[in-house]
Amino acid sequence: MLGPLHAQITGREVRLDGPRQAKMLAALLVEANNLVAMERLVAVMWDGKAPTTAVRQVQDALCGLRRNLAACGAPGSLISTRRGGYQIHLTVNQLDLLEFDRERHLAERHKAPFETAVALRRALTCWRGNALVDISSRVLELDAARLNERRAATHKLCLSIELDLGRHREVIEELTALLREHPYDEQVAEHLMVALYRCRRQGEALQVYERLRRTLAGELGVDPTPPIQALHLRILAADPALAVPVPASDPSDTRPESPGPAATEPVMAMPVRQLPLDVPDFVGRADALAEVARLLDGSAPNRAPVAVVVGGPGVGKSCLVTHAARLASATFPDGQLYLNLAATSHEPRDPALMLAEALRALSIAGSAIPNGLSERAALYRSLLVDRRMLVVLDDAGHADQVLPLLPGADGCAVLITSRNLLTQLPGARHIDLDVLSPAEARELFTGIVGRRRVEREPAQADAILDCCGNLPLAIRIAGAKLTGRPAWSLRVLRERIEDESRRLAELRIGDLSVRASVELSLRLLPADAVRALSLLGLLGAYTLPGWVVGPLLDRSDAEEVLDTLVDASLVRLTATDAIGQPRYRLHDLIRTCAVEIAAQLPAADKRNAIIRVLSAWLDLAGRGTDRLPAGLLVGEPGSAPRLSLPDAVVDRLMADPVGWFDAERDTLLGAVKLAVDWGLDELAWELAASPVTYYDHRCLYQDWEHGHRLALDTAEAAGNVRGASVLLRGLGQLHIYRDEFDGATRALESSVALCQDGEDKRGEALSVAMLGTVSRVQGRDDEAVERVEQALAIAVGESDRHLEAYLSCSMAVMRLMQGELDEAQSYFGEALRQAKALDDGHRVAVVLRRFSRLHDRRGDPGEALRCLWQALATFEKLADERCAAYTLLEVGRVYAGQHDRDRASPALQRAADLFHRHGDRQDEAACWQLIGDLDDVAGVHDLARQHHGRALRLWQTIDDMNQTKAPARPSSP
Repeated sequence: MLGPLHAQITGREVRLDGPRQAKMLAALLVEANNLVAMERLVAVMWDGKAPTTAVRQVQDALCGLRRNLAACGAPGSLISTRRGGYQIHLTVNQLDLLEFDRERHLAERHKAPFETAVALRRALTCWRGNALVDISSRVLELDAARLNERRAATHKLCLSIELDLGRHREVIEELTALLREHPYDEQVAEHLMVALYRCRRQGEALQVYERLRRTLAGELGVDPTPPIQALHLRILAADPALAVPVPASDPSDTRPESPGPAATEPVMAMPVRQLPLDVPDFVGRADALAEVARLLDGSAPNRAPVAVVVGGPGVGKSCLVTHAARLASATFPDGQLYLNLAATSHEPRDPALMLAEALRALSIAGSAIPNGLSERAALYRSLLVDRRMLVVLDDAGHADQVLPLLPGADGCAVLITSRNLLTQLPGARHIDLDVLSPAEARELFTGIVGRRRVEREPAQADAILDCCGNLPLAIRIAGAKLTGRPAWSLRVLRERIEDESRRLAELRIGDLSVRASVELSLRLLPADAVRALSLLGLLGAYTLPGWVVGPLLDRSDAEEVLDTLVDASLVRLTATDAIGQPRYRLHDLIRTCAVEIAAQLPAADKRNAIIRVLSAWLDLAGRGTDRLPAGLLVGEPGSAPRLSLPDAVVDRLMADPVGWFDAERDTLLGAVKLAVDWGLDELAWELAASPVTYYDHRCLYQDWEHGHRLALDTAEAAGNVRGASVLLRGLGQLHIYRDEFDGATRALESSVALCQDGEDKRGEALSVAMLGTVSRVQGRDDEAVERVEQALAIAVGESDRHLEAYLSCSMAVMRLMQGELDEAQSYFGEALRQAKALDDGHRVAVVLRRFSRLHDRRGDPGEALRCLWQALATFEKLADERCAAYTLLEVGRVYAGQHDRDRASPALQRAADLFHRHGDRQDEAACWQLIGDLDDVAGVHDLARQHHGRALRLWQTIDDMNQTKAPARPSSP
């Protein structure tokens, strides 16, 4: 990029399809190995005239760029997606800019002038012309100009050192070209005058001065500065001090260097020391402090002149920066300048006034301070050009407030605190500051309150910190309250702040207030962002995918609003989940503030926003279920609304439906609770029932029961017959899986009655069939057959082919148990035909597993095993552990019938482990009983007693559960 943009991988040139890909690559390379925010990429692409589809077009350009890089062999991790943007990962030898910076830093570390000059020459060879000369972007032009200035400064420094080494003849041509390129640069003119004079070309040296004088007077209306005027007089007088120095070409030469013409420049007498007092009880933040120290280290290869500490209200940005600046003060011997920009106050400070304050600190006063902003900024930069100073800019609001205050000198560095990402600052590195870790929070609280009080009530201390969300500001307020009230126990404060509706009022003392701190940020936000934040607060304490903001606001371009909240550090990007979705979360105290704001909105607006979000959740859950192996527990859709997200979003989320359900387990249960809290009974039962196929697939029985119990209470209270019947049927199946047969019977009989009241034939057939399963397991075979026949008749009458296939298989099992082998074969054959016609691979595997029993009963174990291995392959492909366990149990039975203990026992043990994991005591007991029987036949009686005992204990547990107590109702996860 140090010249026309060019990329190649292993000798192959990377194709860039159009200017957008070129701009994208250039923007990433300028900030190599650092985050480039989406906001900056949009600015690079459109120079302030971005279309509404800008974010999508940037994403498309990035996809095309990644594709072209991959075509040349680039790894997929070359460009990664980060919080709010992208990052390209390159080593020093992969980018000319990084190589240039490394050589520059190596040059700074050398003490001998010869070695310094050699390193600077190596740095200059990285350039092929002006940086990014073929890229058209106003934003990148600023970066290119900055890079070209660094090149010119490096070139000047190199020529100056070589001039002092006695190479005046060699440098004349380069100095002449450099002065032609920078006709106002007096330092280049000085070096050229000295070089010409030392080559006995005194007249040409004086001509250089005369041309410079005329240029400055004619075009700028100023005279040359005193140092170059003094050099002009010294040349006229043939000053002996300008004589040729003794060359020091040997790296080991330690002779003193010639003072050179720059020795006459003034030096500041007193350093500036403006840093605020350090925080005496500063704790933790080791990683952030190390990162700041690395960025400020002048000898580090990745040193950044500007570091921005970004974080939400009250996270301790100013404390961190003050502490870090004091630790680094020795690195900046010319002083530390501190300016409070007050961006979050009612009156943010004007950059021009800030510059006047800075100039006064640098001993410029009165009429010597220019009137205009640009003139003040130019004087400020000039005063700092040869100094090593640290500038701290506290509470910055936006890039325009900061840009005039950047020194631009290599020896200076800037530390900034802001609640916003300042992505338009050239060369800035952002450090994201979050709340304290639990250990750091406790250390801070203990330091304020006192160790003895905390050790006396450790549980109360933990509860207080939990209410504070480990936010430093909240901890300091809580600690200050306790310090000022020594008679209070920690329990008193905990009781006062554990009520969320009172918490913000309690977290206030003197001028410190969590609510006020958050409100400062809100005042800077546009109205749609404040509305989005308030509605997000209503969704509860969950990590959420970004798409929820669209339904909340009822608009399709909500990504920009979310980005605004993230950039303002009010919504935090916590992680990227397993399917690639960014996850966002509100800090608990910010969420409390958001709920307070939402209280001012009309109730109908809030309710409609909640309905839209829940409708989108329901639509996604339904689409995910449709992509899973067919399940019979999900009934026909109810009347709840469904809101479809854009097709591209749905396709991306549903590419891995199980992965999506895994990522959204907590939020789906949260959606059920939200529907319950808002009295949306139809949405509540559908949201609870929609993931049942997934719960069944993953054996997530606690999630299953928790959602169903929540929704069932609401459905019954609302008289929602259909919803209650579906939920009771789901709970009945759950009881069957847990061997809780009394509970299953009660739930299913209630479901049947409700289905009959609501004329839900399919639901009635399913509930009756499941009652047949209970009868069969409990040994009431005639009753089981009667119930399955009843259910099958309903399914045939309703032309429900899926249910008919399921019930035909159930009838086959019943007939097999009664010894009616021919009828069983007929039913099995019909079930298999129907499942294949429906292209239901999972149902085919279930029928094959059941069919194997008939083959084995008829003396064909080979055919039985063939069916079982085929079924097992399907279940393992679908990651259906429970059905795989049933299949392994059948495999064990077939091998046991052949007295093949070596093959039977491993299959049975694997099945037992799976049943144990999923809480199926009945079938786990059957596995251990059969293993014990095989041990007995083999004469291993001790092992047989052990395995039989294990089976007996499981059966006793099942009996106890069904005879002496009601079914367990697990606590919510």
